[in-house]
Amino acid sequence: MAVMLDVQNINVYYGAIHAVKDVSFHVDEGEIVTLIGANGAGKTTTLQTISGLLHSRTGSITFMGQPIQTVPADKLVAHGLAQVPEGRRVFQQMTVEENLEMGAFTQPNSTIAPNLEKVYEQFPRLKERRRQVAGTLSGGEQQMLAMGRALMSNPKLLMLDEPSMGLAPILVEQIFDIIQRLHEKGTTILLVEQNARMALSVADRGYVLETGRVTLTGQGRELLADEAVKKAYLGG
Repeated sequence: MAVMLDVQNINVYYGAIHAVKDVSFHVDEGEIVTLIGANGAGKTTTLQTISGLLHSRTGSITFMGQPIQTVPADKLVAHGLAQVPEGRRVFQQMTVEENLEMGAFTQPNSTIAPNLEKVYEQFPRLKERRRQVAGTLSGGEQQMLAMGRALMSNPKLLMLDEPSMGLAPILVEQIFDIIQRLHEKGTTILLVEQNARMALSVADRGYVLETGRVTLTGQGRELLADEAVKKAYLGG
């Protein structure tokens, strides 16, 4: 498989705080790769650096063979990179369908209607609520909407930041079922997730971040069975 995303030796600071320390990893085309770790491990900072919201002092970030570390965040969507942010951040006062249409701002008008139908096929609940104001949706429905909005940009790589955050266990299962279905249909996914058990159960490969460093990497099933990972992240 071809390497889609290649991150090499990035170092990111918040003022004097060294939040991400020499982090390197890659995502191959067609994979689900997950970054797991405790709060403050540097997972979200890493995603925001890839998506251009933060900047690394060192290293390189390559997407589809092209360096992107100097590409403005608003231009990366057109390159095929889409991020679903932590906390969902849907447009609360807009309808479901208006939110989805906002996700297609880089796409030709002719693609919006067929892409809407694809999203509604993936998320039937959104079709039922297409005229409903997004702020009145449940947390699980807002997560589906944030994912659907990102898919409207026809991403080559979908980056998900804590998709299970704040959701009831049954909704977490639904979200991860959707992630698996998207993967089966060919979407490459980079997943940041505190729920290590769920993340590793769907991931091809995983990276463990601790205090800003990658401390362990391996196949998803291998990390699930790793005693250190069990003790630190799986309650065993």
